[in-house]
Amino acid sequence: MQLSTLTERLDDRLDTDAYADVDASANGLQVGPETGTVGRAAVAVDAAAATIEAAADADADLLVTHHGLVWGGLDRVTGREYDIIAALIESDIALYVSHLPLDGHESLGNAAGLADYLGLDAQEPFGTLGPVTIGQRGRATEPYTVAELRSELAGLDTGGREPQVLDFGPETIEDVAIVTGSGVDWLDEAVAADVDALVTGEGKQQVYHEAREAGINVFLAGHYATETFGVEQLGELLSEWGVETTTLSHPTGL
Repeated sequence: MQLSTLTERLDDRLDTDAYADVDASANGLQVGPETGTVGRAAVAVDAAAATIEAAADADADLLVTHHGLVWGGLDRVTGREYDIIAALIESDIALYVSHLPLDGHESLGNAAGLADYLGLDAQEPFGTLGPVTIGQRGRATEPYTVAELRSELAGLDTGGREPQVLDFGPETIEDVAIVTGSGVDWLDEAVAADVDALVTGEGKQQVYHEAREAGINVFLAGHYATETFGVEQLGELLSEWGVETTTLSHPTGL
């Protein structure tokens, strides 16, 4: 498939343009010739030396990641940026990135995938960011205890890291809000929505007191661990489009 055709189809399916004004990531094709072709692709959470090397070993023409290289513009290509871009070019691998569009997509997104993993019904958008949303909320088909939900999250690709829990809310958890990655900034929205728990990847110091004072549970399951779902879904989509696809796992434990 032509690289330009493939990236256009991905942009359209992920509604990339809707996030252009709120996302620091340069979503879409970040590295590569628009005239290229794609027979094999690899998907990974991060664009890094390790995943590029693995993509090259898989003989991929395209690497699709959630976290890319260009955030808020690229002033100069030196240091790590030079090394990463050089590795892509030397291996003749294009790089396609989808950050917030892949967090918030209602079916392909990280939050939607995590909501499915947790068995949440009545899923709806959550995590307002300007004109878009980047998360999901839903209701557990079978209520969790705090310990049960923590155990379920421990089954993610955490790299051996145990989920952290700020258990300041109800012991029985039914209504859950999800913002994957770094999502504690949406704690106020979770409180306003009267959910029993906010599930995200990583926390900040102040969230301890904010959660305690609001009486809500917060689960910190790992940035990487909560954001594997989107690229896995994209891998399945690319396979449906006739592109041989490999999923690369490189958990950070963070």
